[in-house]
This record gives sequence, C-alpha cells and structure tokens, in this order.
Amino acid sequence: MTDTLRPLQSPETASPASPAVPTDPGSPQKLKRSIGVVGGTLLTLSCVTPASTLFVVVPDLFSSLGTATALTIAIGSLLCVGVAFCYSELGTLIPSAGGEYAMVSTMAGRLAGWLVFVLSLLVVMIVPPVIAMGTADYLAPVIHLDPSYAGAGVMILATLAGLLDLRANAWITGIFLVLEVVAAGVVAVLGFTHAERGAGSLVDLTVASGSGSGAGGSGGVDTVTAMLIVSGLAIALFVTQGFSTAVYLSEEMENPRRNVARTVLATLGISSVIILVPVVAITMGAESLTALTEGDISAMVTAWSSSAVGTFVSLCVALAIINAGIVMVIQNSRVLFASARDRAWPSPVNKALSKLGASGAPWVATLLVGVPGALLCFVNLDTLYGVTGVSVTGMYLLVAVAALMARRGSHGTGTAWRMPLWPAVPVVLIAVLAYVLSQQELSYLGWTGGIVAVATLYWALYLRPRRDTRWLVTVPEEGRG
Repeated sequence: MTDTLRPLQSPETASPASPAVPTDPGSPQKLKRSIGVVGGTLLTLSCVTPASTLFVVVPDLFSSLGTATALTIAIGSLLCVGVAFCYSELGTLIPSAGGEYAMVSTMAGRLAGWLVFVLSLLVVMIVPPVIAMGTADYLAPVIHLDPSYAGAGVMILATLAGLLDLRANAWITGIFLVLEVVAAGVVAVLGFTHAERGAGSLVDLTVASGSGSGAGGSGGVDTVTAMLIVSGLAIALFVTQGFSTAVYLSEEMENPRRNVARTVLATLGISSVIILVPVVAITMGAESLTALTEGDISAMVTAWSSSAVGTFVSLCVALAIINAGIVMVIQNSRVLFASARDRAWPSPVNKALSKLGASGAPWVATLLVGVPGALLCFVNLDTLYGVTGVSVTGMYLLVAVAALMARRGSHGTGTAWRMPLWPAVPVVLIAVLAYVLSQQELSYLGWTGGIVAVATLYWALYLRPRRDTRWLVTVPEEGRG
C-alpha cells in the first residue's frame, strides 16, 4: 500500500487537461503517517488548550455575561458540533495538511480555497504569539517577566519542539495536557465545594453592573438579554475552536477515513466538558455576583484554598500556554508546507517550504511560523486579534458552504464519514455564522477585507494566469495494491 498525490477536482479545476503532480525527485515531499486517534486527540486537545481558555477567554465572558456565561458556552458548543460535523465529513473526503483550504478548493473552486488559505494564514501567524504573551501573567507567582520577552521565549521553545518527530510531540503535549486537566479539575472541585448559590443561578441571567469601571463596580445588577447572549457567541465559538486541528494532521494520521472524524468529535466533546464543568463550578462558587463578573479566577482559587494551590494552578496554566504554542506551531507549519507543495508561491519559495528534516517535520515552514511569531510578541496585537476573530468566523462559514456541496458528483459516493441531518446542519451554520460575522467591529472587518482584496489581486495577477503550474491543490490518497 503506497501513498500517491492526485490533483483535487472541483468545478473550476476538473478538466482532462489538468496536469498531474509530478513525481520526479525534485517534487514536493509527502508527510509520513505516524499517528493514531490517541496521539491525534492529545495534539488536538492541546491546541484547544482548555486550561488557558478557561483562565484567559472565559473571564471576558464573565465580565459581560455574568451567570449566563455557562449557558452561552453550552450553546456555542452545540453550534461547534455542527462545525465538527462539517470538518469530519470534509476531512475524511480530503485528508490533506492543507486543512480548510484543501477542502474548500475541492468543493467550491480554487479561488475560494485560496481565500480560505489567506484567512487561515492570518490566524496561524497571529494567534500563537497572542496566547504566548499571556505566559508572564501566570508565571508571576514565581517570577516576574516582561510579557513580550516571555511570549517570545515561548515561541522559540515551541519552534524547537516543532522540529521534533510528531510522535514525540504527541507525548510531550500529552504530559502537559494532563496538568491542564488537573488544574481545571482543581477549579471545579473547589468551586462546587464552596458553592454560594444553587444550580438555578445558571439560568438567572444576571451580571453585576458597572463592572468595567474598576473593582467592585457599582454593586447593581443588570439582566443579561437574549441579544447579549447571541453576541457573546462570537467569543463562545472560539472557546473550543482548536478541535479543527485534527484536519491539519489528517495527512499524518493512520487510516484518516476513520480516525479524522473520531478525533474531531472526541476532541470537541472532551474539551467542552473540561471547560464547561469548571465554568459551572465557578458560577456557583463565586463569593458574589461582583466577584464573578470581575472574572479573576486565580483570586477565587486562592480564596477557596490557599496561595500555594493558587500558585500551582497558575503554573499549570502557564504550561498549558506553552503546550498550546507547541501544537499551534506544529499545526501551522503544516499549512505552509501544504501551500508550497500545492505551488502557491514562486518556485524558490515552494522548494524551501516543502523541505522535510530528518524527523519528518517541515523545518523551513516551522521556522517561518515560529520566528516571526516571536517577533510579533513585541507588537500591539489588539487590532490583529480582532482580525483573527473575523478570519476564523469567515473560515467556518466557507467550510459550511463547502460541506453543503460535499455530496455532489463523485464526492457523494466516495468513502467518507457522513454527517447526520445533512443538509440542514450546514444551512443553519451558514445563517448563524453570517450573523456572527455581521456583529464584528467595522474596523476589523475593514482590515480583513483589505487583506482579502490584496490576496484576490495576487490570485488574479499571478496564480490564475499560471493555473496549470500554480495552486495545484493536492491530497494524499492510499493507492491500491
């Protein structure tokens, strides 16, 4: 049984004249299959990084949604089930390191796939350093570091780890993941054992007023409206966002037709539980509504236990962030590797990005993700973080559109995991994600739109005129006999 590469067929690319990917010694190399469901789940869960999400993202939700935070995350997780269905079906049809762009190119044409790649590239370059810069806050009980230097150090460490064999990285990230789960478990146990209110508080939908004006706020209580919950879904959707990492790793998974769907769905379920249970415990155990709205989880843990326990949890979160950095560098380097193999760039760039090291890792692509990420730690990333939110929502939207087209022609009879309730699931997702996208700030939409416009020009002026030799999106396929 051998692996071969074939050009992806789409309404735009399907043609008898479409060139095959060359197999000469100078052609781009393929990633080796070395990881199963367990290793893939460990890597993917580490990209979700439940503990750092709990300590970094969830406090923002507490500040705006108060006791409605758990409900909002639960709704967001349900929506992510639909997204996971789309990723699972498309990922088993198209097991490529290109992830979203390979899937969308196949179903919706090469231009759509190119634009998805650009959106994913924005995400892969910005998110790791933003998360890495949070390390300093959680190392504070032990050592005080400048956030920029701490973040740059994490990015360099993640880059070095990304150059190792993928199987080794699965074990490294797996150990860190255990510490994450322990930290989340400690928060959950402490919150439940110090409960100040009953389960009914999860649906009383209140938030302390004046929380933005400083500690303590005004002491008043505001009602969380349905519209606020819907708006909060823009953040809640990203709480478990990393489950899509399994698609990027599908080219290195054994038996991807089966294991991709298992990994995607298992990761979403596990990460939702790891995050949602502590959120419920915090909601019930917070000393007051004001304390809950302020969202200082570390302070709550210390108040429920001791400074030693608070320090332990903080250090676990710091390790979770480092863990996430390692996995994101691994994931993101595969995106660049796949784009070079699919000839998205001039020949010298493609040749460099497609080089594999002795461990099997795409080492040039790994360096191009990690080193600029370290430099970005010294840049104000507030606007770029907003652009990332728009980009992720746009990617999900286009993936849902691709899933709606996934059963046309030969794809409808291909061997793949098939989602239930098709086409209702992608149709509902398209409507919801379009609304979420419309709720983003105009400046973020403007920046993202400008980048997409420049990418479209690159397509029109460079890629499309060379369509026979550039952007030949490929997917590994197990040969017969």
